[in-house]
Amino acid sequence: MTPADFPRAFAIAFGMRDAERLTQVLAEDVQVLTLTGATAEGRVAARAVLAAEFAGIFARARLVTGRMQMQPLAATVCLLNQRFVVSGALGPDGRDLPRFAALLTVVLVTVPTGWQAACLNFSGLAE
Repeated sequence: MTPADFPRAFAIAFGMRDAERLTQVLAEDVQVLTLTGATAEGRVAARAVLAAEFAGIFARARLVTGRMQMQPLAATVCLLNQRFVVSGALGPDGRDLPRFAALLTVVLVTVPTGWQAACLNFSGLAE
């Protein structure tokens, strides 16, 4: 996978609510901050946090891809910013929340099999 492929792989796994698939693109020692403000250190912890969110608030959520920016920082490191619109998120009462803008910021590093996220921050944006 190249850095440009990362947002699509992320959006597909998110839309499938597949925490296992999503964490395959994360480094073993990844640092994660999710849309709900949950944090995780490491792939195993990230998988658990994401699985819980996919069973709850994001049980029907979808991502629509917006603008992407990539900034190579070195031959083996890339900073990626990907805008998304999130729809289908559920409130505490089970009702649909209004769609909202989000920004995925990822530090990607090369590994023998391609690129993986060393740090992933997925946060909501004020409109």
